[in-house]
Amino acid sequence: MNSCERLTLEQIARLALAIVATAEVLGQSLTADAAEMMADDLADYPAGTVSAALKACRRELNGKLTLAAILQRVQAADGRPGKDEAWAIAMTTNDEFETVVLTDEIQLALAAAKPVLDAGDKVGARMAFISAYERLVGQAREDAKQVNWHISVGFDANRRIQAVTRAVQMQRIPREHGQKYLADLSVEPVTEGGRALAGLITGEINYPAPGLRKKLELVKNSMMEMRKASAERKDEMRIEAANELADRRALLIQQAQQLEAKRAVQ
Repeated sequence: MNSCERLTLEQIARLALAIVATAEVLGQSLTADAAEMMADDLADYPAGTVSAALKACRRELNGKLTLAAILQRVQAADGRPGKDEAWAIAMTTNDEFETVVLTDEIQLALAAAKPVLDAGDKVGARMAFISAYERLVGQAREDAKQVNWHISVGFDANRRIQAVTRAVQMQRIPREHGQKYLADLSVEPVTEGGRALAGLITGEINYPAPGLRKKLELVKNSMMEMRKASAERKDEMRIEAANELADRRALLIQQAQQLEAKRAVQ
């Protein structure tokens, strides 16, 4: 199901005229009927995105204007990362302390590649991931679905702030969503740098209340415990961390299955 509002008949008519004009700039004669058919095929995409794609065609094309050429530029502007960047984002989920902002397609492709990755074949896992990712992205673009970025929360509070701030700056999540997420954080950033990053979004810098200071003191004590722990306790803590990572991966798989189920009923 298309997540964008379809263009109105008036907008489609204006788009058809723009297509004819673009074809003429490229030295091509295009009939009104052909332009109207192309405009109707493009009507599921935002008008601004299609207009930008036509402008790119006028600048970049040397041959004839085709629907495929316009669609290529429309789809490339949907905000979905390329396969190599998507794989790098997926691999970031291996760090349980890292907060990761990822798309539905990255999460679903990671679930598809997980059995190969768990077997220790990273090269094969990458191939499986890219194959699934390109298929999922192709289907989403064919259905004219907008990209959906969401957050997988890690344990490090400062990294949460950094990840959300970066996602807002890259326009992957709306600023108001970033503000709400930062307001809902249960633990304040540990460092002044973290608070400064949060201020870029919220517009204000909040200092820890006494209750939060107590929580931060517990975090600090826990870190000191790790430094002073015996070799046996360190092994136990590493096992606990590995279990937490496994739980996080299981959650990502569960969410991916839910996404797949939703796609099936749409």
